[in-house]
Amino acid sequence: MALSHVVLLCLCLCLSASASSSPLERNDPEIMARQEADRVTALPTQPPASFRHYSGYISVDDFLGKALFYWFFEATSQPAAKPLLLWLNGGPGCSSVGYGEAQELGPFLVKEGPGGPTLRFNNYTWNKVIAATNLLFLDSPVGVGFSYSNATVEYGDNSTARDAHTFLLNWFKRFPQYRSSEFYMAGESYAGHYVPQLAEVIYDENQKSIEDTFINLKGVIVGNPSMDDEKDMKGRIDYAWGHALISDDLYISIKAKCDFSNENVTNDCFNALLEYYKLYKIINMYSLYSPTCPPDRPFANHLLNTRAKVGTRNYHLLLLRVILAGYDPCLANHATAYFNLPDVQRALHANVTLIPRPWSLCSWDVNLSWNDTPSSVLPVLKKLIGGGIRLWVFSGDTDGSVPVTSTRYALNKLGLNITENWRAWYKGREVGGWTMTYEGLTFVTVRGAGHQVPTFAPKRSLQIIRHFLANSKLPSMPF
Repeated sequence: MALSHVVLLCLCLCLSASASSSPLERNDPEIMARQEADRVTALPTQPPASFRHYSGYISVDDFLGKALFYWFFEATSQPAAKPLLLWLNGGPGCSSVGYGEAQELGPFLVKEGPGGPTLRFNNYTWNKVIAATNLLFLDSPVGVGFSYSNATVEYGDNSTARDAHTFLLNWFKRFPQYRSSEFYMAGESYAGHYVPQLAEVIYDENQKSIEDTFINLKGVIVGNPSMDDEKDMKGRIDYAWGHALISDDLYISIKAKCDFSNENVTNDCFNALLEYYKLYKIINMYSLYSPTCPPDRPFANHLLNTRAKVGTRNYHLLLLRVILAGYDPCLANHATAYFNLPDVQRALHANVTLIPRPWSLCSWDVNLSWNDTPSSVLPVLKKLIGGGIRLWVFSGDTDGSVPVTSTRYALNKLGLNITENWRAWYKGREVGGWTMTYEGLTFVTVRGAGHQVPTFAPKRSLQIIRHFLANSKLPSMPF
């Protein structure tokens, strides 16, 4: 998930702008004008903020009319000296603006107000001084959130990574003062594919790039990530049985009928899994011990998608992507209502082409059209580790959808040497979770957190990102 009036007030800008104003920015009126056009100055119900933020569209394909929507927040102090972090939500098909910014780690969180949805300031936003990063949220791919295409497109992992890379190159043309900044990427859920795959494209392109197209990638961090179909599914079933969510009989039946290492799903396996997926209709599988949204609320009854084709590998297509999580189980309602307000869209420079659909947190059209998804991104992780890219994985331990069990199975499958074995880490006097360090990878659990870790454990997630950016170990003793 971040100037004054341009030409007429150039002198004022040069004297009063924060440290993010580079000589290149100050000396190029066209760049200044483009940035000023994207600056958000009057967002409805926005609380006071000491930092600047921008939103708008970056074209990734002029011929097809493909444009991705972003929302960028400068760090609260000395943004020019701080790294840049890109946040991606997963799905595939879910909005990083609607989830990451508005419900998790961004400066402005959406809540229910007396007259409708409203914003409150997030005291644990990742762009604050303690974390010290500029935040860039991207709705990706086209068809998600406010992002759009004027032509029919095919959805999949490869095209999503390529378009995101093109977005970044073009975004740096609009904000060249951040081109040389240390660049990091973070995300959760299906961003366990998005983030490492985009990192791989950046890494490969950097090997042959010129100065203007080089991206200073330093590290990636993913939370409750989908990484390996076999281990994801095995971990889900084992976690559900271990947390007393399914019977012994169903557990034994799934184990007997499903071979998760096989790309094909048999009818017997499919039917057994449907019994397991009934859990998603009755409890919050994204946070086992949190309440569900009351059934009379507009977005409460998200029914299980059972339209996945039997005989295909994509077990994850059986999963419910819309996440109802958080201390307020109706967060999805508030965000959906807020981003559909015309005044909000105008303030964010969004929906300028009058997209013929309401804004939604997740797009079923994108999700059900997904046709390019490798069964595992573990080879990509190994490649990034070999290339010296910092890699952290964190996992909220009350998430039943992409549970900590799945993540541990997947990391074990990597076969990395352990450099520091399992130990507790602390936030203040309390155990924040447990951590384990491999050669080239750090794994962190977050105690009591669901799928959206920054929503459930904002203080702990802020501490994790601070230590990740500083490349330092989490505290092993109370403090």
